Amino acid sequence: MTADVRFQVLGVTPEPYAVTPILAAEIGITTSGDEPIQAIALRCQVRIEPLRRSYADEEAAGLLDLFGPRERWAATQRSFLWLHAAAMVPGFIGTTRATLPLPCTYDVEVTGTKYFHALRDGTIPLQFLFSGTIFDAGQQALRVRQVSWECEDSFELPVAMWRALVAQHYPDSGWVRLSHDTITELCSFKSARGLLSVDDAVGALLAAASQPTLCTNGASREQP
Repeated sequence: MTADVRFQVLGVTPEPYAVTPILAAEIGITTSGDEPIQAIALRCQVRIEPLRRSYADEEAAGLLDLFGPRERWAATQRSFLWLHAAAMVPGFIGTTRATLPLPCTYDVEVTGTKYFHALRDGTIPLQFLFSGTIFDAGQQALRVRQVSWECEDSFELPVAMWRALVAQHYPDSGWVRLSHDTITELCSFKSARGLLSVDDAVGALLAAASQPTLCTNGASREQP
């Protein structure tokens, strides 16, 4: 009889020596029998389940691009994909542990990062959907089977952990993706005004956009 294999997320911690920001998910793996497992080619889809937590008004403002205004959230807040992860699990009998690397980015154009960036405290509700191939050590030949589609687990990732990881790799900075033409114009704007950095150029543009303008009747109004 083929033993069932179960997966559980035991914890998620920052990878301290990685060049890029990576979280390491420790996965507990258990079989229901004492037959040896030769190896597991483990795959995992990690999803975000926004309905599992509440949001302050400041967080709701940051989630406007993702879910729209709060009154629409009943229709728009759905589970969505964060990333895919994979790992090779060596042979074992009974129980073992494996590490799934979860690469992070601070590109706010990425849906998951935009969601993380909007949160101020609490936890990030994650869902781990496991799949992959199990290689059983048979007596005469290697047996191959698939991880059951029912194998999944949930985990609450502290927002503070993600923020600390990003701050470690990108201290007091972030990334915004722009088109080549926009970058060229932004650099020209910076040079023409003698500004020291692109960040200063963006700040100057934002400050100018927030200045009141005169209407035709002489009254002032804020620029949109």
